[in-house]
Amino acid sequence: MKGLIEGIREKVLKGAYEYSGHALDQSVLRKISTAEVVEAVKSGEVIEDYPKDKYGPSRLILGWTIQGRPLHIQSSYPSRELVKIITVYEPDKDEWIDWKVRR
Repeated sequence: MKGLIEGIREKVLKGAYEYSGHALDQSVLRKISTAEVVEAVKSGEVIEDYPKDKYGPSRLILGWTIQGRPLHIQSSYPSRELVKIITVYEPDKDEWIDWKVRR
């Protein structure tokens, strides 16, 4: 999975990404800025892989903002021209072990 996070990271850092309508709505509701998403992808690691997701292959990334806020970002594979940010949220500590493994 390491090569895939590098491809996602490269595209996001170049600005070659877009938000789904859902991700845009959720980022506003959850007060997650675009800068925080970029920070989290920059430091992120793939924690789940969804190669057969009904809307296309995607991954769940755990990353951290500069302020230490953990974020989960579901994105498309980097094979798309623009990486699509499908959703973004701060994981609930009661639902995740070390933010990486579902309880």
